[in-house]
Amino acid sequence: MSTTRQHPPGDLGREPADAGADAGADAASPEPAERQWRTLSLRGVGGIVPTARDFARQALHDWGWLPATSADGRAAAEDVLLVVSELVTNACLHAEGPEELRIACTAKVLRVEVVDGGVGLPAPRNPHRAGRPGGHGMFIVQRLCLDWGVLRVAGRAGKTVWAELAAPA
Repeated sequence: MSTTRQHPPGDLGREPADAGADAGADAASPEPAERQWRTLSLRGVGGIVPTARDFARQALHDWGWLPATSADGRAAAEDVLLVVSELVTNACLHAEGPEELRIACTAKVLRVEVVDGGVGLPAPRNPHRAGRPGGHGMFIVQRLCLDWGVLRVAGRAGKTVWAELAAPA
């Protein structure tokens, strides 16, 4: 496995032990009780970005992020939805389309993962030019998230682009 960044201690990243298993096998992997995962297959889905946002919004409702009771809570939920949109859109534009969206939540961090079959590596466009159309997705992700990166599993095509956001205080 490789990553563009090291995971911080206590991160939400998965080990590739279940790499050959299907998404339903996540329940068998040793997960802390407080970690909650949601997985959505995006293969053959029409309206991928709105579908991904709706899925994320429902998870946020289920986890108590929505409806938000404060401006900070609303902003945190909107940040999650924006990051989901950007990562899924990037997979559509640059990586043969997304295969799966995964979202995990603990009391402190929410993790978004988008699995795709692409070979390229996402990166914020540098230098960032705010006045130009396009090329802002990974810059937005970088600005909103605690950390983000790319996971690859040796011997498997594609990658997982992940991003972690702080839970609302």
